[in-house]
Amino acid sequence: MKRNFKLILEYDGTHYHGWQRQPHDLTIQEVLEGALEKITRQKCVVYGAGRTDSGVHALNYVANFRCNTHLDAGVFVKALNSTLPKDIVCKESTLAPDDFHARKSAVSKIYEYHMTNGPTPPAVCRQYAWHVRRRLDQDAMSRAAKLFLGSHDFAAFEGAGSPKATSVRNIMQSHIQSWENHIIYRVEANGFLRYMVRNIVGTLVYIGMGKIPPQAVMDILASGDRGQAGPTAPPVGLFMMCVKY
Repeated sequence: MKRNFKLILEYDGTHYHGWQRQPHDLTIQEVLEGALEKITRQKCVVYGAGRTDSGVHALNYVANFRCNTHLDAGVFVKALNSTLPKDIVCKESTLAPDDFHARKSAVSKIYEYHMTNGPTPPAVCRQYAWHVRRRLDQDAMSRAAKLFLGSHDFAAFEGAGSPKATSVRNIMQSHIQSWENHIIYRVEANGFLRYMVRNIVGTLVYIGMGKIPPQAVMDILASGDRGQAGPTAPPVGLFMMCVKY
């Protein structure tokens, strides 16, 4: 009888084309399924908590797979970490209820987007933050971030080709925090549209530059027009922080 295993993963997405398996590009799912096949001698389909874009990172990504094996759940941590490349790590492996599904069982997800702000780009950790040279008004960005709280139609922040049936999402956290020249946008929602976080960040940066006022967020949301929002922020600064169940 197949058992259901839950994994918590950390990965650096720099060299991968996102989570979901693709025909011609290397993805996290493909590499993980290949490692599990070596360990179990079985083909296991791994279900992820959600898609992450090409180049996006994760600190506590949740996945699950079913496998007919007598191996203890904890064995997969050591076995996977000796098989996976160094930029993908299994932090935890446990048995899950049979009806657990990493994506369908999720209640909310938390993302962070990291930026550095100043005249010179960082040399260290440059692949984990978007460097914005022009000085940003963080107070204006903070005021704007709060306007995303609650349930809204996020069509104006949806990337082209999103397969979702509805663009309505409920945001529970949306705030800016910073130290020195580092700025972090943290957001929690019951679900995210394609490029939604990156499009929100691009809009917040436009607000920080003074190109649009903070209160324009409400007009952009009401319009449903992607053209009225800011640009799509690059994937380099985006991290999936955790998934709540």
